[in-house]
Amino acid sequence: MSSLVSRRRNTPWLHRWARPMIGAIALLGAANTAYLTISKLTRAAAACPTSGCERVLESPYASVFGLPLSLFGLLAYVGMAILAFSPLLVNPEKNRPLRNNLEKTTWWLLFVGATAMTIFSGYLMYIMFSQFVSKFGAGGICYYCIASAIFAISMLVLTLLGRDWDDVGQLFFTGAIVAVVTLVGTLAIYAPINTASSPITAPGNTGIPVVNTSGPAEIELAKHLKQMGAKMYSAYWCPHCHDQKELFGKEATTQHLPYVECAPDGVNSQTELCQKIAEKSQAQTGQAFGFPTWEINGKFYPGTQSLSNLARISGYQGPQNFKNGG
Repeated sequence: MSSLVSRRRNTPWLHRWARPMIGAIALLGAANTAYLTISKLTRAAAACPTSGCERVLESPYASVFGLPLSLFGLLAYVGMAILAFSPLLVNPEKNRPLRNNLEKTTWWLLFVGATAMTIFSGYLMYIMFSQFVSKFGAGGICYYCIASAIFAISMLVLTLLGRDWDDVGQLFFTGAIVAVVTLVGTLAIYAPINTASSPITAPGNTGIPVVNTSGPAEIELAKHLKQMGAKMYSAYWCPHCHDQKELFGKEATTQHLPYVECAPDGVNSQTELCQKIAEKSQAQTGQAFGFPTWEINGKFYPGTQSLSNLARISGYQGPQNFKNGG
């Protein structure tokens, strides 16, 4: 008994508490990403002191393989919590070999997981600052994303300092491999988004590029709306406007959609026209003018509209097998 007490006294406090701290941070990260996942799936806006959270979380960067990115983050944090806590559930006095094997194996897995999460979070921070903060200032900051990055870095630091690593060279070699694989995989996942935009020569902001492609039905509907004089009053920074563009797809949006830019710093801005339309729209609908707002046959329709509804209210008679959702 005295030898056990002596070993505990000689063990640095950080080594004793690293696992519980990593597990606690992982649980905080799981709560953070669970909230974002539920908000995304229920289409509820996440609480945020600025509009930056909505801009970032509603952008194409917040989805992977058609699922919320936060869902994958939730799974990663839950996995880290399990790795951190599982050895602590084994009584060392009753089953020392099992406890030692679990600690050794899970430390390596914690290191791999924390390294991958830190690299991925670092890339997301780069995206947030280059694509959103650079354009919107504080209005482009996603505080949930920053919190997740802090959690990942904290877990990595605790993993590195939370035990005595026997082979530091192998540790850093493994970390380098994990970092490269994570970065290559991340760039591959986001390549379609990063290359989706076409060169723009007109001055002003254009917002997040449209990722979905257009089917024949989307293109024909966009042509019909343009030909009949319909208008979609929008702003480049508006996430709901981006959702509307994604329904049409990039070909229909860039070539045929009757889009009117209302943001003063947007490309081909028509702010004065939008201000006049805002008064008419509010008088007709009784609602505050927001983005997007459709004007079709002299009537105003606020909010993102389904393509089938736009077809119905505009009298469109063409193909309606919309590939991006009716």
